[in-house]
Amino acid sequence: MTKRPELQPTTPTVQVIDRMFHLLEILAIHEEPVSLKDIAEQSKLHPSTAHRILNDLTIGRFVERPEPGSYRLGMRLLELGNLVKARLNVRDAALGPMRDLHKLIQQPVNLSVRQGDEIVYVERAYSERSGMQVVRAIGGRAPLHLTSVGKLFLANDDPARVRTYATRTGLAGQTRNSLTQLPRLEAELDQARQTGVARDNEELELGVRCMAAGIYDDHGKLVAGLSISAPADRLDDKWLAKLNATAHEISRALGYKN
Repeated sequence: MTKRPELQPTTPTVQVIDRMFHLLEILAIHEEPVSLKDIAEQSKLHPSTAHRILNDLTIGRFVERPEPGSYRLGMRLLELGNLVKARLNVRDAALGPMRDLHKLIQQPVNLSVRQGDEIVYVERAYSERSGMQVVRAIGGRAPLHLTSVGKLFLANDDPARVRTYATRTGLAGQTRNSLTQLPRLEAELDQARQTGVARDNEELELGVRCMAAGIYDDHGKLVAGLSISAPADRLDDKWLAKLNATAHEISRALGYKN
């Protein structure tokens, strides 16, 4: 009877993968190409083992060999990173944290982005128990200067661009609380720059107040705003810490490092 061959253990394969990741991490912390000798010392691998793994990574373009005996990260990693970044969607990253925040405060939580001189509501977490009718539906638009998120984007602009916006739009108002004078708007934008939080004090809709915090991408660019809406007499400053933490969580999911 023919003896069946024994199955080979899987540990060596897993070990190779672990070593591969370790070598990539070593290259990642060095801006300049690293010699095989230094890589072997830092990884505690025999030079022949490190060379064999690095050679395989070089074939796959995950590692480059700019000159014999030295290595650096390869362009294939950049290509893959760009693919991941392109597929990161702020709405997808925000939806879970938004729902968690809504469960804590029981008031509508909104995700908005800028399009020209307006913000667009792209997602919302809310329930009927909030006691507030949601007027602005997903896809709805509002002027930048009348909303908390819009003010975040204006605060992110330089003063000249804010003045150009004011001239272009005329700072038209919708309620008696709307900021229709540039000096008042500029003062509020200065405060938003200092605190990182912007507010809407019944400026878009009477009876509704909002507070907003920014969401940033991996380059530190403001890409969206997260806001809490509530009846004017219920908006609670104690929610600010939760709002900021949730906005930061979403930003981290988009690659923001700060």
